[in-house]
Parts: sequence; C-alpha cells; structure tokens
Amino acid sequence: MSTTKVKAGQLWGKNKDDLKKQLVDLKTELAQLRTQKVAGGANSKLTKIHDLRKSIARVLTVINATQRSQLRILYKNKKYLPLDLRPKKTRAMRRRLTKHEATLVSEKQKKRQMHFPQRKYAVKVRSAFLSSSRELG
Repeated sequence: MSTTKVKAGQLWGKNKDDLKKQLVDLKTELAQLRTQKVAGGANSKLTKIHDLRKSIARVLTVINATQRSQLRILYKNKKYLPLDLRPKKTRAMRRRLTKHEATLVSEKQKKRQMHFPQRKYAVKVRSAFLSSSRELG
C-alpha cells in the first residue's frame, strides 16, 4: 500500500491503463482506511484519508485532461464540436452573429448600394480664425 502522496508530475507520463490501475489501488486503500477508522483506529488515519482523497483527485484530473486533449485532436477539423469542448464565453456572446454572418449583404442591398452610392460632398472648410473674426467685425 502506498502511503505517500501522488505527485501530478509523475502521472502525466503514464498511460491510461496504469492510471486506471493506480486509481483502483487508491480507492481500495481508501476503503480499508475508512473501515479501520470506523472500527476505532488511530487519528493518524484521518490525515492518510485526506491524502488519499487528494491523490485520487489528482489521478482523475490527469485522466480527464488527457481524455479531453485527445478529443480536441479528434474533433480538430470537424464541422461541429461537442458542447463541452466549445469555448464557454457568455450566453450573449455565443448567440452573437459570426464575423462572416455580420458582413453578408443581401442582393437587394447590393443593388441599392450600387445604384445609389453614398454621395461625396466637397465642402470648403474655413479656418476657425476667419470665422471668428468675421463674427466680431
């Protein structure tokens, strides 16, 4: 039985089968410690239980992270992405038009812009000094 804490750095190099096996070992050890605690074991078991729970969490975190990274690779160039792999953002941002949708112009609007373009006016701009001196005198 392993009584030392599991280091996350050691877990990243392991494959899925080793991680599953380690997870099962940790869970059985945790179950044994819990039964010993109920039977009236020493208080030192409480810290071991705490460390085991944290170690189980680390193993599960590594398993889930590797699984998600594999799924990201699998869905990289697909049209649709599973909901849990999409960026969270906010509800309003997710419903906003995409850049492509926002730049689309209808056929009618294209014709209107072609036949009635924005008019360009050549307005002579006078300097601020001239306009203010003219008002005074």
